[in-house]
Amino acid sequence: MADIIQLLPDSIANQIAAGEVVQRPASAVKELIENSIDADAKNIKLIIKDAGKALIQVIDDGKGMSETDARMSLERHATSKIRKAEDLFTLRTMGFRGEALASIAAVAQVEIKTRLAVDELGTLIVVEGSEVKKQEAAATERGTSISVKNLFYNIPARRNFLKSNPVELRHIIDEFQRLALANSELGFIFIQGDEIVYDLPAGKLSQRIVGLFGKGYQEQLAPCQEETSLASVKGYVGKPEFARKTRGEQFLFVNRRFIRSNYIHHAVMSAFEGLLPENSFPFYVLFIEIDPKHIDVNVHPTKTEIKFDDERAVYAVVRSAVRQAIGTHNLTPTIDFDADVNIISKLSQSAAQSKDVYFEERFSTALHKSNQENWEKLFEEREKTLPQRDITPEPQTMRFESALNKPEQPETALEEKFLFQLHNQYLIRPVKNGLMIIDQQLAHERILFERFVNQLKNKASDSQQSLFPQTVTLSASDFALVMEMEKEITALGFRFEVFGKNALLINGVPPNLARAGEKALLEGLVEQFKINQSELALPINENLARALAKKACIKSGQKLVKEEMQSLIEGLFACLTPNYSPDGKPTFFIFDNLKIESYFNRQ
Repeated sequence: MADIIQLLPDSIANQIAAGEVVQRPASAVKELIENSIDADAKNIKLIIKDAGKALIQVIDDGKGMSETDARMSLERHATSKIRKAEDLFTLRTMGFRGEALASIAAVAQVEIKTRLAVDELGTLIVVEGSEVKKQEAAATERGTSISVKNLFYNIPARRNFLKSNPVELRHIIDEFQRLALANSELGFIFIQGDEIVYDLPAGKLSQRIVGLFGKGYQEQLAPCQEETSLASVKGYVGKPEFARKTRGEQFLFVNRRFIRSNYIHHAVMSAFEGLLPENSFPFYVLFIEIDPKHIDVNVHPTKTEIKFDDERAVYAVVRSAVRQAIGTHNLTPTIDFDADVNIISKLSQSAAQSKDVYFEERFSTALHKSNQENWEKLFEEREKTLPQRDITPEPQTMRFESALNKPEQPETALEEKFLFQLHNQYLIRPVKNGLMIIDQQLAHERILFERFVNQLKNKASDSQQSLFPQTVTLSASDFALVMEMEKEITALGFRFEVFGKNALLINGVPPNLARAGEKALLEGLVEQFKINQSELALPINENLARALAKKACIKSGQKLVKEEMQSLIEGLFACLTPNYSPDGKPTFFIFDNLKIESYFNRQ
């Protein structure tokens, strides 16, 4: 039998290794900027074209490389960071494996220009798919410029797996933000195409946070600092009232290396215990400085996971530091924690004070007894006596225009005569077999959800033009997200145009939603979309329909007139799935006659 095991050619081995290091354009950005930081650069410029697929260029004013070092940097496991295995436990640099440039050069066309400060001429090297095409002396600035063109050009299958440009750009922005936060003493410039996304001068950490996330963060930052013999913690935490229901603004660094650690994140969350809204996450940027001998960074190729030799002690230090910051700066909550990202009216005082616990405990199990067959039977007689009308309740704080503008109809059914609202939260009405209790918010959410799903399916919708167009400025990642879904958001009825850096001018919104506020409506849609995205793997259309329905629906605590109540009920039972809200909560249940009689010992 012939031998079948053989060594792979270097070109194939390099491509396989590249799969671990360079998963997408953002991976290359991270590796190149980290190399610039390790080269003692003071200013770093990132230039991106076509979301990194066409060009990734990183220019720095660091130490530069000699001709020999420039050529060696393209070899696998060629590094200046370590000499022996023990050096892994004294690391202070970002990189150390010596795989990044070799991996990138294996799957792209790479051009390196570099010069040492003591040299008059620098070096130019051009590499394609690990093959050196050119190496010569060249006039260039001190430092290093690396251009990565046509990423995955020689692996078409890999290139096809890349996401759309807005998605890939968001990943690049995330990596850039982490590196810029970790190195506030360095100047950073980020250029996408012909547009400057970020221009960040060297400065304090607080200035860097504001430069990356906006001036709104000035008022929410509280400094955090703790020193112990094992480790020190410093940084900033956000006030509880600014907490969001989406992850993504929690930044943890160990020796300036961004890491993900559920264990340390739990330490922060436990320090905020009792101060945060349910299922929300505070903003924080925390730096842990610890002797490298107490950690192991060589755990994962991305180096975002590390191991501590004493996790409990680090947990205690972080928790203590955050608690002290909260106590020192009196970060007490000042918002209604029952609120979500929607702009909602507060529950009336009577609704907050009068909770019928007995009622809730008795009837919660009856929710599961209502189904499609039951409600169809309940409404058989009513459908025979009432004219059919196509009524869709209107959203948010405005009254149902269709209900208010129509002539008053004679109330011919018993259930219409005795329809009323309980605690500005539930609609109560008698039905054939008992009493129906409808949650007005969940019911309207179901109605709007099905309307928006149909609009997205048809890829077109009417729009209500804004009398006074509003400008909304988003974060760079949120702006990229909106542009990624521009067609879908337009299909919902929004009309907008780019109006400067990360800014949109809103000219129109879905019909009858204008009074919710154009700016608040779009911002709420984006925020709710991200919440849904973090909790469930949903198609874009369903996620958008859910997000806008939750944002625009009437809320618990909103008083309705009888015409609005009736319109809401008719709209609910015109839905394909009236029994449940989009996230699976029952919209109503029937308190049947037998159950009522049982409480009076009549059975």
